[in-house]
Amino acid sequence: MTPGSALDREARKRGNSTYFPDRVVPMLPDILSGDLCSLHEGVDRACLAVRMVIDADGHKRSHRFVRGLMRSAASLSYERVQAAIDGTPDDVTGPLMEPVLRPLYAAYAALVRAREVRQPLELDLPERKIVLDDAGKVASVAFKDRLDAHKLIEECMILANVAAAEELIRLKRPLLFRVHEEPSPMKLDALREVAEGAGMTLAKGQVLKTQHLNRLLSQAQGTEFDELINISTLRSMTQAYYHPENFGHFGLALRNYAHFTSPIRRYSDLIVHRALIAGHGWGSDGLSVWDIENLEETGKLISDAERRSMAAERDTNDRYLAAYLSDRIGAEFAGRISGVQRFGLFIRLDETGADGLIPIRALGREFFHYDEASQTLTGSETGLTLGLGQKVMVRLSEAVPVTGGLILELLSVEGALMKPAGRKSGKYHPRKPVQAAAKRRLVRKPR
Repeated sequence: MTPGSALDREARKRGNSTYFPDRVVPMLPDILSGDLCSLHEGVDRACLAVRMVIDADGHKRSHRFVRGLMRSAASLSYERVQAAIDGTPDDVTGPLMEPVLRPLYAAYAALVRAREVRQPLELDLPERKIVLDDAGKVASVAFKDRLDAHKLIEECMILANVAAAEELIRLKRPLLFRVHEEPSPMKLDALREVAEGAGMTLAKGQVLKTQHLNRLLSQAQGTEFDELINISTLRSMTQAYYHPENFGHFGLALRNYAHFTSPIRRYSDLIVHRALIAGHGWGSDGLSVWDIENLEETGKLISDAERRSMAAERDTNDRYLAAYLSDRIGAEFAGRISGVQRFGLFIRLDETGADGLIPIRALGREFFHYDEASQTLTGSETGLTLGLGQKVMVRLSEAVPVTGGLILELLSVEGALMKPAGRKSGKYHPRKPVQAAAKRRLVRKPR
């Protein structure tokens, strides 16, 4: 990846690899990303590596970066490693248990202790996995298991990213930091209102720390408002981005953080690798003068590219899910209200994690007042209040694979049946969402 080459310019333009259920659009050509720059068992590969020493409490005592060759001892999946640790090693993982896997898990246990003290944001939002058959159609939709093997690698990568940022700060070399700023006061007020309505508290009048948000998430854990509080907390966060100035990483509760571990699929990591090469005098392929002069522009370009990739991945998943559900028109599904807008309700289906829309017109003939602060819709005649997190039953009335759109019909809220749309006789009073509570006195008392 020679700085300034056609290959380099295209990688900077792409910013990162983009992942879809059926394929990857790579940042680098496949001969690099899938072969020459990818690890294969028993094959020598050029690398930048970091040796980190941690103490029993998981604090990093020292680190040392090197440029050289590595040889992967084995190519193992997360599931295979986890199975070995859980008591069922195979012919390959068995010999690696004592020299590699057990010490690695012991290091992970120490890193967990440090994490508990540091208190990064602990959101619990399951990630869905779309599996396609040989014909390219959705075979199944499930939620990914989150194993200790996944968490182990994640913690090691986070620590390596911290070491890279600290090393370049020490060397006084320019780099791109991964920046995540704290939530805005307006978004925090909205989160606080949701929390108070659910009978929970979020500290006010002090410098916000991730531990305060974790306390709120802990209060919600295991309650009917668990998903609501997790989604609301996520929505209160700012988007992370890349910048040559260091503004810290709020979500990870880290002062110095840069992306180092994935130069094959993220241009930001390639910049950090080049900065390390230049800082240590390891060769002529370090950070160029042009790279340094255009660092802020590069940060913006790849931050924008990352957001385009996320939108493309999300839209593609929506289209696959709509195709998957298109032969189940008329079926009924359980879900929760995941979004409230003036034009209707967004529902996340429990079975697949798909999001669908109930248009405002489908709720009946009465006028619905939209309250942005409490994220509720309130019927002017019935007093029906609909808000984030409520359990609902819906019927799928339309699925459009081309757009990924799902149109739903509301059948019941918190177990209380809805009146058919258009009927005005009678009153409907299901249990109202507590997040709309006394804060907004919009709800009429039952007659």
